[in-house]
Amino acid sequence: MASWHMVFVTASVFMVFLTINPVSSQPQANLLITGCSQINATNLQNFFGNLNETFRDLRNKLSNNNSYFATSEQTRNSEPVYAMAQCRNYMSTRDCLSCFDSADTFIRTCAAANGARAVLDGCFLRYESNSFYDQTTLPGNVGLCGNRTSSRQSVFETAVDGLLSNLSIATPKINGFYAAVTAPVTGTNTSTSTAYAIAQCAETVTRDGCKDCLAVAYANIKSCATDVTDGRAVDSGCFMRYSASAFFDGNKTTDITSFLRDGGSNNKGAIIGGVVGGVGALIILLVVALILYRRSKKKAPAGGLYGATELQSPKDYSYSDLKKATKDFKEENKLGEGGFGDVYKGTVKDGNIVAVKRLAIGSNTAKDNFESEVKVISNVHHRNLIRLLGCCSKGPELLLVLEYMANGSLEKFLYGEKRGTLNWKQRCDIIFGTARGLAYLHEQYHVTIIHRDIKPSNILLDNDFQPKIADFGLARLLPEDQTHISTRFAGTLGYTAPEYAIHGQLSEKVDTYSFGVVVLEIVSGKKCTDVPDESASEQYLLEHAWNLYESRMHLKLVDETLDPSEYNEEDIKKVIEIALMCTQSPVSVRPTMSEVVMLLSDRSRVQNPPSRQNVNLADIRIQVNNSTSTTLSMSNADATITELTGR
Repeated sequence: MASWHMVFVTASVFMVFLTINPVSSQPQANLLITGCSQINATNLQNFFGNLNETFRDLRNKLSNNNSYFATSEQTRNSEPVYAMAQCRNYMSTRDCLSCFDSADTFIRTCAAANGARAVLDGCFLRYESNSFYDQTTLPGNVGLCGNRTSSRQSVFETAVDGLLSNLSIATPKINGFYAAVTAPVTGTNTSTSTAYAIAQCAETVTRDGCKDCLAVAYANIKSCATDVTDGRAVDSGCFMRYSASAFFDGNKTTDITSFLRDGGSNNKGAIIGGVVGGVGALIILLVVALILYRRSKKKAPAGGLYGATELQSPKDYSYSDLKKATKDFKEENKLGEGGFGDVYKGTVKDGNIVAVKRLAIGSNTAKDNFESEVKVISNVHHRNLIRLLGCCSKGPELLLVLEYMANGSLEKFLYGEKRGTLNWKQRCDIIFGTARGLAYLHEQYHVTIIHRDIKPSNILLDNDFQPKIADFGLARLLPEDQTHISTRFAGTLGYTAPEYAIHGQLSEKVDTYSFGVVVLEIVSGKKCTDVPDESASEQYLLEHAWNLYESRMHLKLVDETLDPSEYNEEDIKKVIEIALMCTQSPVSVRPTMSEVVMLLSDRSRVQNPPSRQNVNLADIRIQVNNSTSTTLSMSNADATITELTGR
């Protein structure tokens, strides 16, 4: 396991291995690991206010007798904080709180980092800017071996191996995911000592997640018992420890016998010689091998290839490795073309399939900012956003390594070769997932990220047809103290809000507008830039949608390939109305993306339906009519758009 990279990349990572005193009435505040995110919060007042509030809440929850686990979150502003704390169940409330206070002190050394953790012998504390409560085993899991040895190490190892094997099997079946066990260590002489061991999972993970996590933890820790009498295994969602010294009272043990009846050894077997424990160990190792095999073979996992958390830096790839992975960027491996460059399918050394984007960035300034921008974007973690896995900045060109989506883009399912294959439920999931991804970029990440080019070709679909927004990798970051900025245009006309396309004013509502247009395309199966037949009184999609809405003929917009028995008419009407709300002007009347998510989640009708007076159809025609141009000239002197990079 030593080859697995630490997922918590820190400014300074502390790993301290101390001699543990055999006492159970102390807080066991020996620091094992602390890690800090490389990304700092931007609004420090909001951040520290939320952090302090969550920590106070955690401490209050732990102060209740027999409470060893707590979560808390504060998400009311631009610096959300999600926090988790857990004490070992053998500790008293007083010692638990004392350990928590020590963890608080250690984690505060991370200053304004937007994520951090501190793992101590008696407890752990962690916070991040997005929810992590269901995480179990992730890259960065580690076994920590102490430095004490025994004159009867082989006998001790046998007993410990049986205990750890049994814990791995039993703990996921126990309510609360915690167990503590002991076993006599009897050698060839008459003296007998005792081995102590515990296993614990976060209470917010699933039973299977706990099982997988402890399987990996057992594989990490078992090698310690070969040489030393104390060891620990640390992972995102679980903890395991053994020692020849008592670190909990004898009356704090757990009877796990009933949880071993359908597999594994029993406690007596561990005491006698660990023979059956060895069988249990083999089972656990096979489980670990299966987990690792599945990871290496999985081609397009829903949660990202490496299960990385917010605290990971982008992986550095060599140019030669990526060139080899894409077969020298052969045309047959080409997945598509974009304004930022072409994208190729590649298979990297670990066997994972990735997408490699060759960035067409020519300016020296862009190259200088590349690495810092990539570090920010690589920490964007959301189920509806394409995961940036790494990059290559040392070579003849700049390369990004991204998740590979086998189903490709939404574009081909709406009006490409896969047209008509998406049912209404799938389309609803795509609409909702895209809205959630944009809401995260705008309001839930530690800086505001504006995509600027939301359209079907930039929405990719995973194996379950869940959407993942792509091509936000080098999106302009909006300064926190500005409501909009003037910038050179970098979108696709037809999807872009008039205030941006004509006047260069950029805000989060530009993405809201584009989202509304895309939703209309998803509902209708038509492209917003399709040129209408004026002799047949046809109109551009957005104008057509508004006219149908005003005539209360929403359903005439629905894609004819959809089966009417698969959808509810009122649901479709509501979705169309939300889409039109997103395309209104001025900017102030458009909903935020978090409001869009709420509207889509609410089963009731839209309370404030869109109004035709809040849309300028002339702006729509100007955009669409010029959607193939590279320059758009208006009478207004500041309304010249150049360097279009429609993708």
